[in-house]
Parts: sequence; C-alpha cells; structure tokens
Amino acid sequence: MNYATTITAEAQDDIPADVATRHGLRRSNSLTRTLLIAGGGLFALLLAIAAYFALQGGEPAAMADDNDQAPVVTVVTPGRTSVDGTIEAPGTLAARRPMPVGVVGEGGQVLSVRVDAGDWVQQGQVLAVIDRSVQTQQAAAQAAQIDVARADAKLAQSNLDRALQLVERGFISQAEIDRLTATRDSAVARIKVAEAQLAELRARNARLNVIAPATGYVLERNVEPGQTVTGGAPALFVIARGGEFELLAQLSESQLAGLSQGVSASVVPTGSDKTFEGQIWQLSPTIDQQSRQGTARIALPYAPELRPGGFATASIRSGSLEATILPQSAVLADDEGSFVYVIDEENKAVRTAVKTGMTTPQGIAITEGLSGTERVVLSAGGFLNPGEVVKPRKGGDEE
Repeated sequence: MNYATTITAEAQDDIPADVATRHGLRRSNSLTRTLLIAGGGLFALLLAIAAYFALQGGEPAAMADDNDQAPVVTVVTPGRTSVDGTIEAPGTLAARRPMPVGVVGEGGQVLSVRVDAGDWVQQGQVLAVIDRSVQTQQAAAQAAQIDVARADAKLAQSNLDRALQLVERGFISQAEIDRLTATRDSAVARIKVAEAQLAELRARNARLNVIAPATGYVLERNVEPGQTVTGGAPALFVIARGGEFELLAQLSESQLAGLSQGVSASVVPTGSDKTFEGQIWQLSPTIDQQSRQGTARIALPYAPELRPGGFATASIRSGSLEATILPQSAVLADDEGSFVYVIDEENKAVRTAVKTGMTTPQGIAITEGLSGTERVVLSAGGFLNPGEVVKPRKGGDEE
C-alpha cells in the first residue's frame, strides 16, 4: 500500500506546468460561457414580456391617486311611485261570537249526547240529555196535589152553596157565610199554587236538557254519556254563532291609525294556499302596554279550512300612497332609527334618517326623509362611514 501511494504522489509531481495552465484556462472559459448563456436567456425573457404588453396595447401603469382606492358602491335614484297600501299582519283565527253552553239546572248524570264537534245545530236543538227520573216522580206527586186542591175547592164551593140556601130561612148567620166563602177562596188559591209548583218542576225538568241557544257550528264537545255534571261546571259545548269566524290581527299603533271599519282584507291560513276575503268589523279601542300593539278583528265566513286557534296572515288593503320604494338591502337601522346612505355631489356618503312605511313586493316604502331624486346606496351601506369618499355606480351598469 505504501508503494501504491508513493507511485501516485510521484505521478502528480511529474505533471508539467504548461499542462496545468491549459487546464485552468479551460475551466475559466466554461464558467464565462455559462454566464453568457444565462444572461442571454434573461434578456430574451424580458424581450418576450415587452412584446406581450406591446401586442396587448398595455401601457405602464401610472401611480394611483387616492380616488382610485375608494370603494365602488351601487347607487340608484328611486323616484316616487304610487303603491297600493297593503299591511301584512299575523293573527289568530277565532269564532266571532263563541257561545259556551253548559248545565242550566241542578245537573245530574248525562244519559246521551246528541251532537259532536263539527256539527251544525239549530236554535232550541237538544245537545245532551241528563237523567231526570227523580224529578219526574216529583212532578207526578205535584200533579196529584193539584187534584187534591181541586177536590177541596169543589167541597168548599158545595158547602157555600148549601149555606146560601139556608141563610134565607135564617138558619145560618152571615158570619158563617163569610167563613165558608173564605174557605172556598182558599181552596181555589191552593189549586193555583199547586199548578204553579207543577209548572216549576216541569220547567226544571226541561232545563235538564242542554239546549242550543242559537243556530251555529259546534266547536267543542266536552261531555260524554255517563258523566255527572252540575250547574256552574265548565261549558259542555262551545258553539260559533252562525258559523262566523274572525282573524285577530295584531297591528302597531301607526298601522291601526290608518285603518277603519269596513276595510277589506285577504286572509291565508297557515298550511293552506287558499285565500279568504273578509273585512275589518272592529278595531281595538286599547293598545297593549307591553307589545304596543292593538287588534284588528277581520270578519270571515265559515269555511272548513278556517280552524279557530290556528294562525293566519292577513293582507289588509289600506289605500294607495305616493312613496319612494327601496329594496330592503338599502335600508339600515340602529339605535337611532332607520337610515340610508346618500351620495352627494362630492361622492361622499351622507347618512340620512328615513321613516319607513309598508312593505311591498318591490321593497320598503319610505314615507319621510327622501324626495326620490337622491343617489341612494343600494347595498353594502353597512360597510360605509359618514363622509367616506366612494365611486358610485348606477344600478345595472358595469364597472
């Protein structure tokens, strides 16, 4: 191994100086050639980029000014529109005149129930029958008392007639005649008392029948055969008189102020696609102190789809008005109230307070605050600040 190492070292020492010089020159020339090729490629790339912009007609971009940094907002000049006034209001369906029907007499065990919820009944129709076996016997006993009273009255009248025949002969005094006359009158009076008592019992027995007080539609049945009922118990039936229904629509104070009795309305029950026409027959005379709302009672005719207790939505026609209509995205609100952003002549955003009215299919009616000639920001108003410079773009225009 030492031999081999010695041979290698000696071989390297024997390399001539001119050969080493030529080898260093070759390495230098190779590095220079590599740098030249890289520089040429970079120059060609720059030429290609310049040619691209020349073909595209591009020009070097100038330094942007402050206005170029302003946000672009869509604006519209809404004008004023004549709209049909419509108030959308939720509410609860109810019977217009509900009539609770209960036990009028002393009550008892229910023998039969002759109607069910959903039936139509006529005035005076029997709804339920209560056991009256004891009351029937009492009436029979009272009828017998009438017969007794009539017999006593007949006897008293016969005694009086005989006494009148004897008084002419002087056998009976006038005092006796007066006594017999009083006896006869008392017997006749007892007949009338007995007859009145019998009539009372029969009336009480008749009241054991639960009777419909008026023609209507049965909404509830709360009694079954065999049940024991008493006077003063909860209602056994609830009847909608005449089958008339209504919607109790909840409205704000301002909405109530613009309505009157007789105004027409369309009602759509929840879960149904049918529309029922009605009209306001009563406006609430008071306002709830908590909700600050009142009730508009909309009369409706009977329909199977109208179920008291269900929800419905009313569209109340409150006349036409001239107003500025804006989409909901343009109208903002905070603790100070509703407002919009108007772009002035210097393209600055100006906060403008507005008063909103009814909601239409086209948008929200602005009743105060706008004349309709302003440039109003349609959307993104929530990201603007008062006095901020913007680049307005008409709605429908391309940037």
